[in-house]
Amino acid sequence: MATKRGLLSTNTPRSRTNASSSSSSSSCFSTSSIVPFFLLLLIFPLFFFVGRGLHFSPGSRNSLDAVKQDADWRERLILQHLKPFFSKEDIDVISANVKDLGPLSLDFFKRNGSASWKVVGQENSGDTSLEAKRIGTHTKQDKLKGKPDSSSDNHPDVVDSPAVLMRRRLREKRREKRAADLVKQDDETILKLENAAIQRSKSVDSAVLGKYNIWRRDNDNENADSTVRLMRDQIIMARVYIGIAKLKNKMELSRELQNRLKESQRALGEATNDADLSRSAPEKIKAMGQVLSKAKEQLYDCKLVTGKLRAMLQSAEEQVRSLKKQSTFLSQLAAKTVPNGIHCLAMRLTIDYYLLPLEKRKFPHSENLENPKLYHYALFSDNVLAASVVVNSTIMNAKEPEKHVFHLVTDKLNFGAMNMWFLLNHPGKATIHVENVDEFKWLNSSYCPVLRQLESASMKEYYFKADHPTTISSGASNLKYRNPKYLSMLNHLRFYLPQIYPKLDKILFLDDDIVVQKDLSPLWSVDLHGKVNGAVETCGESFHRFDKYLNFSNPHISRNFDPSACGWAYGMNLFDLKEWKKKDITGIYHKWQNMNEGRTLWKLGTLPPGLITFYGLTHPLEKSWHVLGLGYNPSIDRSEIEKAAVVHYNGNMKPWLEIAMTKYRSYWTKYIKYDHPYLRRCNLSE
Repeated sequence: MATKRGLLSTNTPRSRTNASSSSSSSSCFSTSSIVPFFLLLLIFPLFFFVGRGLHFSPGSRNSLDAVKQDADWRERLILQHLKPFFSKEDIDVISANVKDLGPLSLDFFKRNGSASWKVVGQENSGDTSLEAKRIGTHTKQDKLKGKPDSSSDNHPDVVDSPAVLMRRRLREKRREKRAADLVKQDDETILKLENAAIQRSKSVDSAVLGKYNIWRRDNDNENADSTVRLMRDQIIMARVYIGIAKLKNKMELSRELQNRLKESQRALGEATNDADLSRSAPEKIKAMGQVLSKAKEQLYDCKLVTGKLRAMLQSAEEQVRSLKKQSTFLSQLAAKTVPNGIHCLAMRLTIDYYLLPLEKRKFPHSENLENPKLYHYALFSDNVLAASVVVNSTIMNAKEPEKHVFHLVTDKLNFGAMNMWFLLNHPGKATIHVENVDEFKWLNSSYCPVLRQLESASMKEYYFKADHPTTISSGASNLKYRNPKYLSMLNHLRFYLPQIYPKLDKILFLDDDIVVQKDLSPLWSVDLHGKVNGAVETCGESFHRFDKYLNFSNPHISRNFDPSACGWAYGMNLFDLKEWKKKDITGIYHKWQNMNEGRTLWKLGTLPPGLITFYGLTHPLEKSWHVLGLGYNPSIDRSEIEKAAVVHYNGNMKPWLEIAMTKYRSYWTKYIKYDHPYLRRCNLSE
């Protein structure tokens, strides 16, 4: 075709000047030859567009195939019409030139066409064109930077289409997204490990609950007390380098480090925050930093430093474990002792009671003691102050105080004090009665298995000698077995309620370490559905299930009970005494207590035999009736406490002890009148 065009451009002038040339020249440029040439000029664009087809980018594979088939059909149709005008050689030349140009696309005309051209649908495809342009720009920059191109090896002169570039870009984005997801998963894993380490570290401070805990996240502050932490870090590194200096025989540097260490320790003292530091602290920090830099230049060895830090960490962990055992021992020791003020109160009240005439030792409203239509409470305690809080808080929150009857049972040592206190501080219109457990003649070793066991020599050795511990830490685990409450019959009277109160139908049992915050009379209308015991369940945690209290390796336990059965709490329990008698609950208790002669079923306490005795006979109450943990758990939600009808200080940190958690103590102290003459004389205060 190019040859024909060249011939045309060179021979046409000659035809104009030599009109009478030879017959061969005139025949080449006859009318019959010129007309097909002009038809070719008109039909060529149509043949070019339709014959090759428009290549839209980007487009789906199905639409491209359809366009290609349509274009092939049109190409064949046009060739049929052009055959009369062109020779076979002319058509082959045209097809070869078109194929060399490759498929035609709209992007080609957008880039190279005239500024006056407009493409229909360009508004909708603007984003795609911009994206393709951006991808092309990125690719061009990559090639300028020398980045390898996978297509350059086989087709070095071919430039990828925008669709290919876009797909490649999408693949790169997917790879980046996968890489980001993997990094995110790594970050989440690290965060989980950090949280697990924090949770494990919390157990280190569990011996002194309710105090400030450095591992708590709400106390984390990177900028708080940074100077104190810097000095502590310097002291640690100084100790590390002192050990390394001695190993490498750098005695002069070792002495210098020791001197700076002593100075920093004196400057730090007992300070726990920056405000407590002495004025010389910045100078000591600077001096220590200089010595540490010198030591690092001369002594630093990654392996040695790591070994020293690991050894220091292990030593610190051993010290923490030892201190934790001692703290546990001391907390248990404090829990079983009676504060001087309460002992003083009991002694003064006892003396004054026995000085009273007999006629003044009686309580009013004694006719209510056996009236089953009233609200009866059972309270067994040897703590005068604790018993007074239970009674006062119940009456102060009762809607009808005159219908409430309190049955108090204590031992002979506190019988006079308990009577004297409530004679002086009678609970208004309510009824109260105090009894002495030692006067229950029916409660003897021939009838009561636990009393017989407590009097045995083996039990005395178990409770009092506790395997003869020789150190504080070794005796810490056994001290809980020697708590007086496990040896007192007051703790086991809860299994003999129908024998103590034979004419009552229902009774609410209360521990002496609880505080009542709402009217409890609606409990008597709760339907127990034929069960004997109404109690709040405590199986929200795994350690409150049966397998944590009972020995399931014993066949008697494993055959009769479910290890995952939900436990419940003593402290506030509604007992249906009619059903109790029908089901012979006391007899069931005696049976299992006799089987536990050698403590093979459970170790100690009244909760394990209670779980066994009332197994399948306990009706769960709503949790808001009884909230537990104020004697050991510092993280109870305040709103949960405020909504509770009864709060329970179960645990070692009783509210009348010095080790009590201050955040919970106010719920108990607000029911005590500390300006009472007896309390002032015994130095009892908030």
